[in-house]
Amino acid sequence: MYLKTKITSVLIALTLLVSVQSCKDDDVVPTPDNNTYSVPTTYNFTNVSYSGQTQRIGQLTELKTYLKTANISGTSLDEEKLLAMFSNDATKAGWSGTYEDSKQIKNKTFEAVQTVFEQLLKNIAASSMSTVAGSDGTAGVVPSNDNSKAYLLNDKGVEEGQVIEKGLMGAFIYYQICEIYTGSGKMDVDNETVTEGKGTAMEHHWDEAFGYFGVPLDFPTTTDNLAFIGSYCNKRDGVLKCNAPIMNAFLKGRAAISNKDMTGRDEAIAEVRKQLEKVPAGSAIHYLNSAMENFDDMALRAHALSEAIGFIYGLQFNPNRSATTVQIGEVLTKIGGDVDITKMNLYNTTKANIEAARDQLADLMSMTEVKTEL
Repeated sequence: MYLKTKITSVLIALTLLVSVQSCKDDDVVPTPDNNTYSVPTTYNFTNVSYSGQTQRIGQLTELKTYLKTANISGTSLDEEKLLAMFSNDATKAGWSGTYEDSKQIKNKTFEAVQTVFEQLLKNIAASSMSTVAGSDGTAGVVPSNDNSKAYLLNDKGVEEGQVIEKGLMGAFIYYQICEIYTGSGKMDVDNETVTEGKGTAMEHHWDEAFGYFGVPLDFPTTTDNLAFIGSYCNKRDGVLKCNAPIMNAFLKGRAAISNKDMTGRDEAIAEVRKQLEKVPAGSAIHYLNSAMENFDDMALRAHALSEAIGFIYGLQFNPNRSATTVQIGEVLTKIGGDVDITKMNLYNTTKANIEAARDQLADLMSMTEVKTEL
């Protein structure tokens, strides 16, 4: 069951790992036939390929960069270009990078919410056409109190660019890892026939899940060039200690698959899903804290709340999620007065409502003890 949100006049369906210690080179895992195998400390397995995931992450990076240009007053966004970037219409997207025609964000986004994101892209293009400063009831760029930062807000104070970016981290990247590539459709496949450069079908699908994590092969030893979920995982690691558990789960899962240990594979799937959930949950709590700290600065408050909204929205796309879609909707409603993003009003929200949303989310995610540290 998924949340539902009304975008303009259309009702659209909205769907909004046990920690392991660092592996050592001599770590061995028993298999059902009592054989053992080693789990490496880096993702340097044979026949690893996830170029498609790298390309799509590149596309989302370019979309994110383009969206941010609208934070400069007088800079408008081209609706046609935004939609082309979402669906990879290369002629209209104007990519800086090189992407295969078959690679796109849209068809990897949860199908029921593809139109939600298309509408949000249209909405931010319209908001960016404003030639006046943003205020309650009027879209436009709003500067922080000290004028050091500025963000494009819609007429209700929502930074649509952040909702789009963080929302797609959930409905696209998080969804692909948790629901698709570690799901039965991609895991219950051939694990005997080896294709040079890709391994077995099962190995390849697991590698593609890892590719969406957006980290180097030797993460967390190396934390350079992190993308999206990998980047926010590292940002939250100081409190949540999530880097090593997630990486180790990916390592153990791949080793299990290569050694025909399906029990180990299934344990790793559960671990990946459990540990990955901490990233959007912890990040949302972090930004709710930031919104309370900067409550009297509308630009900073709206920026933080919009990031939190996107992260909370994304919590739905995990079959092993800790909260129901109804509970996720309750948290969103506390923040903006409505589960419908187009009706949320961040000008009207109160500090008490934000704190209540933070506390409910922390309770649902078993993060109450660290909620003030995030």
